[in-house]
Formats: sequence, C-alpha cells, structure tokens
Amino acid sequence: MGDIYEKLEGLLKNLGFKKNELRIYQLLLEKNSAMRITEIKEELGISERSVREHVLNLYRRGVLKRELIQKGWLGYVYSAVSPAELLTKIRENMVKKINELEKELKRDNIQ
Repeated sequence: MGDIYEKLEGLLKNLGFKKNELRIYQLLLEKNSAMRITEIKEELGISERSVREHVLNLYRRGVLKRELIQKGWLGYVYSAVSPAELLTKIRENMVKKINELEKELKRDNIQ
C-alpha cells in the first residue's frame, strides 16, 4: 500500500491538498476505523482548531466520511474513503469541470 499511497499523495498534492490534510487522510486510512477530532489531534500533534479545519475541508471534498454518534455526548467520528473511491470521485469531478469548461468555450465561440 505504501507505493500506492505515495502516488495518491502526489496526485492529491497536485490538486492542492495541504500537508496536514494528507497526514489526516493517511492516518485514517492506516487506522481503518473512525476517529474523533480529539483522537486525530492527539495522534498527529496538531491543534484541535487546525484538525477541525482540515477535517471539514476533507469532508467537503469527499475524502472523509462522517458518522453522527451518541455516547453520553453527541458528535461526529470521521473515516477515510478508500483510495479507489477517492480516485473515482476525483475523476468524476475532473470530468465535470472539463465538460463545464468545454461548454463555456463553445458558448463564447473560443477555439
């Protein structure tokens, strides 16, 4: 998995993912289980505020899944989508953006 993750990491860097976002994704992949913000913070030694920001960015981009849990408290746990699922999402997003740009080019008659 190491070689595959390195290639995936390179792709994600090219797409503008930040270093700590990549660390969070890798941690959740390796743990293969859902984690709370505080657990991620403790594991990586990143501030809770920073972890929250990065996790939210990753969730919005479809890199993480979240589940609402209630264990005497109410909160979310986060897990990584599989590399295969992530590649599918990236491909779909890129194709969508390319199609939109092609429509704009045709609409504006740009060759």
